[in-house]
Amino acid sequence: MIFLRTFLDSLKLPNKKALFRLNRIGMDITVVYMFILMLIVAIPSLTGQLTTEDGAGSAMNLPFFLIYFFIFYYLPLTIIVFIYISFVAFIGTGIAKLLRRKIKFSILWKLLAYTITVPSILYTLFAFFVSIPNVFAGVFILYTLLFLVKIITVFPQRKKQK
Repeated sequence: MIFLRTFLDSLKLPNKKALFRLNRIGMDITVVYMFILMLIVAIPSLTGQLTTEDGAGSAMNLPFFLIYFFIFYYLPLTIIVFIYISFVAFIGTGIAKLLRRKIKFSILWKLLAYTITVPSILYTLFAFFVSIPNVFAGVFILYTLLFLVKIITVFPQRKKQK
């Protein structure tokens, strides 16, 4: 139930209420949510490799292929997404300092993890029907950077120290 509520709130971003509800969710739920989201993103590639005649799925037994797919597709995809979120959250801490906002790296990381829900679901839906060009990655990066700025500006400014 918590994952469904999290999913619905992440679709409502950058709504202020959804943003603060997602901020209250623990980091453990966020990481599990990310693993589930990356599994959903990997489904079109998995089905594509299983259904093609010359793909890796046709040359191996199904259990071995699933292990192969997990090691050489799902894990690298997940690692790359986690590194990307960490990098953008690091950039966000600099932007937050420039804008004098009260937001830490861990909060930015968590909220950025939820902002990738919409591009991930769109990618999954489109990948079933058409080949996705590399331009989508640029749109994805632009989307997360715009939401990063929006998220940072929602948080209050730091008080001036005397």
